[in-house]
Amino acid sequence: MRIKVDRDLCIAASSCVDIAPKVFQIDDEHKAYVLDPNGADEDTIWEAAESCPTTAIILEDDNGKQLYP
Repeated sequence: MRIKVDRDLCIAASSCVDIAPKVFQIDDEHKAYVLDPNGADEDTIWEAAESCPTTAIILEDDNGKQLYP
């Protein structure tokens, strides 16, 4: 699975970091980024993506097909 963050949508709510701190972090521009896509299991990554209030986290399969949102 591929994980992307739409930095234009990110408002640094940090729910993704709270749920999956080894996967997501907040940078100096107050935007989330992917630290390690293998830092948590898929269920936790899905939970983090679904927790984003602006749906800035995009999940894709290995072929690039968007799975979420």
